Amino acid sequence: MKNRFFTISIPILLLIIASFYITSKFVKPAPKKEITIATGTEDGNYYKTALIYKELLEKEKVKVNLITSKGSMDNIKLLQENKADIAFMQNGSITAQEDNSIKAIASIYYEPLWVFYKNEGFKIDYIIQLITKKISIGEVGSGTQNLVSKILKDNGITKENSTILNYTNEKAKELLLKGELDTLFVVSSQNSEIVKELLANPNINILSFKRAKAYSRKYSYLESLTLYEGTLDLYKNLPDENINLLASAATLVVKDGFSEELIRIFLKKVKEVHNNKDLFAKQGEFPNILNMKLEVHDEAQIYFQNGDTWLEKIFPYWIASNIDRLKIFLIPLITLMLPLYKGVFPLYQWSMRSKIYKWYEEVKDFDKKIGTLNKQELELELEKIQKLQEEISKETKVPLSFMGEYYNLIMHINLIEQRIKTKLKLI
Repeated sequence: MKNRFFTISIPILLLIIASFYITSKFVKPAPKKEITIATGTEDGNYYKTALIYKELLEKEKVKVNLITSKGSMDNIKLLQENKADIAFMQNGSITAQEDNSIKAIASIYYEPLWVFYKNEGFKIDYIIQLITKKISIGEVGSGTQNLVSKILKDNGITKENSTILNYTNEKAKELLLKGELDTLFVVSSQNSEIVKELLANPNINILSFKRAKAYSRKYSYLESLTLYEGTLDLYKNLPDENINLLASAATLVVKDGFSEELIRIFLKKVKEVHNNKDLFAKQGEFPNILNMKLEVHDEAQIYFQNGDTWLEKIFPYWIASNIDRLKIFLIPLITLMLPLYKGVFPLYQWSMRSKIYKWYEEVKDFDKKIGTLNKQELELELEKIQKLQEEISKETKVPLSFMGEYYNLIMHINLIEQRIKTKLKLI
C-alpha cells in the first residue's frame, strides 16, 4: 500500500516542483530600491520638490539620490548619459521626435514665465518692444533659455539686434536692480523669492502678455494664466493689476527601461504632494499626463487611468507589488488544480480503505490454515484472531462514510472465528 502511495504522490510532487521552477524563469526580479533624480539648482523649486519626494520615498525604504544641474536641458542630458533615472524638466523642452528614449510620467504644477524689466516711465506690452535691450534668458542648459529663445525668435529678436545674456537668475536679478540689465526672463513658481522681490520693487515692472492666448495656441504645451490683482499679497496689493502670464508645466520624465514598480511608487508619492489646489491649479488638476510633448510611459498611463490596484488598497505597496509580481505562479497552480482536484477524492478514498484492507492479508492466512490444524493449534488460532479483532478495533479509525467496509471486515473475522469454534466442537 505504501509503495502504491509513493508511486502516485512522488510524480505529482515532481510535476509541481518542475512547473514552479519553469514559471519562476518568467518572474521579473524585484528592483533595486534606489532612484537617482536630476533636479536643478539648489535654490530652485525642482530641488526643493525633490527633497519632499526623497523624504516620502525613504519612508518606503527607497534610497533617493539627488543630482543638481542648470535645468531642464542639463537634466535631459543626464538621463541620456544614464546618470539619472528620473528628471525634472519644462514640458516642451524636448519632443518625442527628438528623443523617444525618454518618457514622460507626470506634469506636476504650472511654471509661469515672468518677464521683469526696468521701470523707465513707460509700459511694455509686447515682446517685440525689447529689441535693442540687454536681456537675460537664463543659463545655457536651462528650460528657461530653451523656451525664451523660441519666443524671442518668434518676435524677431536676435543677437544681432539685441544683447542676449545667459546669467543665473540671482545674477540677473542683481544686475536688473542695479540698472545694468534691461530685462530678466525667469520661469519659476509664484512662491519664488526672486518673483516676490521683483514684484514688490517699484523700480521694476512686469510684462503682461497681451497675446498670451496666441502663444498658447502656437505652442500646445503652454497655458495662458491670469495672476489677479492682490493675489500674492493683499496688504501690499501684489501685483497691483491683473497680469496675463504664459506657463509651461513642470514635468517628470524617466529613461526608457526604468523599473515599472519604482515608477509606480514614485507616482504615488507625486500624487500625495501635488494633488491639492494652489494659486493656478484646481484641486486634483495635478499631477496629470495632459498635453505632453514626449511619449507617456505605459505605467504612468495605467496609473493615471486606473489608480491604485485593489492589492495596493489592502496591503503596503511593496507587499502588494510582490504579490502582483508572483501572480504568474497562478498559471501552474490553475493548470494542476483541475487534475489534482479530480485525483484527490479517489486518493482519499483509497487511503481510508487501505486502513481497512491491510488486515485482510492476515484474515486470509487464518482462513487457509483452518482445515489443516489440530485441536491445540485451533485453540491457539482462536486466541490470535480474537486479539486481532481487538487490535483492529483500537488502530482502525475511519470516517462514518467508510464504516460499511469496516463492519464487513469485522463480519469476515467473526465468520473465521465461528468456523474455528465449530471445528473445535467436532473434534
